[in-house]
Amino acid sequence: MTAPPSTPRTVPLSTPPLRIGNASGFYGDRFDAMREMLTGGPLDVLTGDYLAELTMLILGRDRLKDPARGYAKTFLRQLEECLGLAQERGVKIVANAGGLNPGGLADAVRELADRLGIGVRVAHVEGDDLGSRFPDALTANAYLGGTGIAACLRAGADVVVTGRVTDAALVTGPAAAHFGWGDGDHDRLAGAVVAGHILECGTQATGGNYAFFGERSARELLRPGFPLAEIHEDGSSVITKHDGTGGFVDVGTVTAQLLYETSGARYAGPDVTARLDTVTLTQEGPDRVRVSGVRGEAPPPDLKVGLNRLGGFRNEVVFVLTGLDVEAKAGLVRAQVEDALTRSKSRPQEVRWELTRTDRPDAPSEETASALLRLVVRDPQQDPVGRALSGAAIELALGSYPGFHVTAPPGKGAPYGVFEAAYVARGSVDHVAVLPGGERLPVHAPGGSRALEDLGRPPLPAPLPPGGPTRRAPLGLVAGARSGDKGGDANVGVWVRTDDAWRWLAHELTVERFRELIPEAAESTVVRHVLPNLRALNFVVEGILGAGVASQARFDPQAKGLGEWLRARHVDVPAALLGPTEPMEATEPTEVHP
Repeated sequence: MTAPPSTPRTVPLSTPPLRIGNASGFYGDRFDAMREMLTGGPLDVLTGDYLAELTMLILGRDRLKDPARGYAKTFLRQLEECLGLAQERGVKIVANAGGLNPGGLADAVRELADRLGIGVRVAHVEGDDLGSRFPDALTANAYLGGTGIAACLRAGADVVVTGRVTDAALVTGPAAAHFGWGDGDHDRLAGAVVAGHILECGTQATGGNYAFFGERSARELLRPGFPLAEIHEDGSSVITKHDGTGGFVDVGTVTAQLLYETSGARYAGPDVTARLDTVTLTQEGPDRVRVSGVRGEAPPPDLKVGLNRLGGFRNEVVFVLTGLDVEAKAGLVRAQVEDALTRSKSRPQEVRWELTRTDRPDAPSEETASALLRLVVRDPQQDPVGRALSGAAIELALGSYPGFHVTAPPGKGAPYGVFEAAYVARGSVDHVAVLPGGERLPVHAPGGSRALEDLGRPPLPAPLPPGGPTRRAPLGLVAGARSGDKGGDANVGVWVRTDDAWRWLAHELTVERFRELIPEAAESTVVRHVLPNLRALNFVVEGILGAGVASQARFDPQAKGLGEWLRARHVDVPAALLGPTEPMEATEPTEVHP
C-alpha cells in the first residue's frame, strides 16, 4: 500500500498554532534539555536533531563493532527520564536519533516503555540507507523529507524516530500531519522548512554563538533556553522560547540561524524548495519573532545522499617554541623531522606544517611567550602515522631547538573520514513509514518537481553618498556573521541591522574584498549570494574544508570561527555607522553567580 497524497483541509483561522520545540541540536547537546522543554511550558511536539555528517561517520564506526548499534544512545537515556512526562502532557516526540538503525532504536524505545509501564505507540521511518548502491562507502544515506513522519503521526504515533532525514523534516512532518497540508502546499511547507531550519541547531536561535553577544549580560547568556516555533496553518510562524528561560530571541538571532549552513536564495529539500529571499522577520514582542511571507517551489527531482568513507589514518604533534628566534626554531625542527621521515621506510603520504604565532614580545608568562608549530600527517595505513611519526618527533627531544617540548606525544594514529555528496532520483528511494502496529507504508514521492536554478542577482540598494569620513575599524563593529560547513565547502553569512549599514555592506563586501580579508580563500571559488530582505550576504567558499570535517584538513575543520575571523578584519567603515565615538570591540564580562 502506498500512502496517497494528503488532501488539504480547511482549518479555521481561529485554530491555535502548533507549538513545536527543539531539545537537541547535535549528538551530545545538553542532556537536560528534553526535560526542560517538557516542563517549561506548553508544547505539542518536541523534536531532536542528533545527526550531522560527522555523526554519521561515528555511528558507522559503531555499527562496524556491533551491527545492532548505529543509533544515538543518549536519546534512550533521555527518554528513560522523560517518556512518562511527555505522555502525561500529550507531547509527541519526533527525532532523527535512529541514525543508521531507526528500526533498532524503535524496538529499544518499545522495550523501555514496557519496562517503565508506559503505554506509547512507537513508529519509525526508514529507506534512507543506500549502502547497497554505494558498497565502497561506510555510510550512504539519502536525505528524506517529512512525509514519512507525517504518515506515522497520522497513524497515531506518540514517538517517531527516523534515520537520515533533513533537519527541517522534523518540523515539516508534524506540521503537515496536523494541518493536513498536501504536496502542493508549497508556501506552507516552505514556511515550515524555514521554521525547522531556525530550530534545528537548538540554542543558536536563542543567543548561543551570537555575534553581538557583548550587548547582553553574562547572566542572560549563562544557560540559553531551547527554541520553539508556533506554526500557523498558513505556514507562518513565531519563533520564541519558554518564559523564564535564559537567552533571548530577536531578529538578529533568527537571521544568524537562517544564514547558517545555507547558500543561495533557493533552499532545496525533499519536501519543497524554500525561497529564503522571501522571508520577512518582524520583532513581535520580547523573545518573539514572526516569520512570514515565505514562498515555496516544487522540490528538485533528485535526493541528496551523504556518503562517508574511511580516508585513512592521521596523527599530529604540536611543538612549543618559546621566546626568541621562533622562526629559526621552527625551521630547525621542521628540517630535522623531514629528514627523519625521508629516511624512514614508511614516510606518511601527506605531511603538513602550520606555525601559529601565539607568542608576544617581552611576555609576562611562559605561555604567552610561546608559539605553536603543528605537524599533521596522513596515510592510508596506520603505521606510517604512528611509529614513524613518534620516532621522528620524540627522538629529537635532546637534540633540537632550545626549550624543546610538545603539548602531547603523538599516539598510534586515528582513522579519519571523507565526506561527499551524491544524488539519486527521488522516486528510486524506498521511503517507508513503519506504523505503530507494524504496518509498512510506502511513502510516495511528491508529484511535481522543479530543477534547481540560480536566481538572477537582486538589485542592490543605492550606495551611501561618497566622500564621507571613514574610520579604520573591525568589520564586526557593524556586521554580524555566522559560518559553518557543508561537506568540503564553508559558508559565511554576514548581516547588518540598519538600512544604511546594508547600503554600505552590499557594495563594500564583494567577492574580491572577501578574498582580501580571508586570504585562505584566495585559491577557492567564492560565490556571493545577496538576500536583501535579511540585509545579508552569504558567501560559499568551495573546497576550503578539503574532504569534510572528518578529514580535519584545516585548523577549524567545521569553519565555525571563519565568520568571526572575517568580523575581526579591519576595513574603512563610514564614521556615521560607528556613531560619535568608536565602540569597544568587546566588553569585560560581568561576574556571574549562578
